[in-house]
Amino acid sequence: MDDRDLATRFATMAATARLVAPILATTPTDTKAGALRAAAAVIRAEGPAILAANAQDLAAAEANGLSGAMLDRLRLDPTRLGAMASGVEAVAALPDPVGDVIDRSERPNGLTLTRVRVPIGVIGIIYESRPNVTADAGALAVMAGNAAILRGGSEAIHSNRAIHAAMARGLTEAGLPEGAVQLVQTTDRAAVGEMLRAEGMIDLIIPRGGKSLVARVQAEARVPVLAHLDGLNHSYVDRAADPAMARDVVVNAKLRRTGVCGATETLLIDRAYADPLPILTGLIAAGCELRGDAEVRALHPDILEANDDDWDTEYLDAILSVKLVDGVDDAIAHIAAHGSHHTDAIITSDAATAEHFLARVDSAIVMWNASTQFADGGEFGLGSEIGIATGRLHARGPVALEGLTTYKWIVRGTGQTRP
Repeated sequence: MDDRDLATRFATMAATARLVAPILATTPTDTKAGALRAAAAVIRAEGPAILAANAQDLAAAEANGLSGAMLDRLRLDPTRLGAMASGVEAVAALPDPVGDVIDRSERPNGLTLTRVRVPIGVIGIIYESRPNVTADAGALAVMAGNAAILRGGSEAIHSNRAIHAAMARGLTEAGLPEGAVQLVQTTDRAAVGEMLRAEGMIDLIIPRGGKSLVARVQAEARVPVLAHLDGLNHSYVDRAADPAMARDVVVNAKLRRTGVCGATETLLIDRAYADPLPILTGLIAAGCELRGDAEVRALHPDILEANDDDWDTEYLDAILSVKLVDGVDDAIAHIAAHGSHHTDAIITSDAATAEHFLARVDSAIVMWNASTQFADGGEFGLGSEIGIATGRLHARGPVALEGLTTYKWIVRGTGQTRP
């Protein structure tokens, strides 16, 4: 496909989305929810075909030498497929934010002002690896009254096509307009450029992937961007942490699933903490490679030497950087210097120290006595999510239904004129 053909095809997709978006914006909640339930049913019915497509992607990924963490992100099985369909149904069951009244006031001149939630319009989602994002993103966009244009990674092309085909069939059979959720079918990287240049056609771009993808989107986009950066997450074990809790939470935060963006990548331990060795041995026994400076390496012979890059690395693997710090403020300083404003946690029984940490750490999600692996829209009761937004504008943290809306002002008068 040459550049002109690609541009023409994308222009057609964008034009379709712009026609569909106003229809979706005024589609009743019951209709949207019913369409999503129908889409989930088709995903389940087409399970064997989706898994066969995923097997093609996995075989190609293994041949191309993708890491274990990336293969885990890519892999579907009957349990994950069922969870994907359940996630679409969970979105259908959520309260519809469209039309919600944010606030209302009356001016001295009698004008009544109301702020009301409305859809954003056309949303472009660019993502890598995880084929479940095809279903999650499509479901969230539709329920929030938006049209969606999806561009998944080349490593998941067969999976994404199969999931999208099932979802689109369910949506249209249930009465939604064709083109409510569209998938860019080509793996040509030039398609990303077409999306980024689609000013006036796409209202918001959401990238979900590695540093190189997000950096390209932020550098080239002529469309507003809601960034999902890497998960350089920290767990800090304070001097007042319960030892059993600290061990269990840290092991889970790192190793439950190493390939998710909520996995802890750096462990900070207060020098005044009584005995860090059980935490370290628990991690090593569970198969985690630890890296630290000379002070940390003196605690256990199997700890490898860390270099400067380790404090800024999202491993997405069973590897963890470990550092001793001088109390909570030193931990906060390290997080500020090396974190990505995604998710950071403190483990302590001292409420005052915890509240200090929660107030001072400038991340989208800050936790107390909980595994960073809870950084997930489903765990937050939001159904599915498109990603964890790490910026400071519009939406922050798990981006779900409310994050895919904006608002407008409605002014009601009785004939007032401005003097």
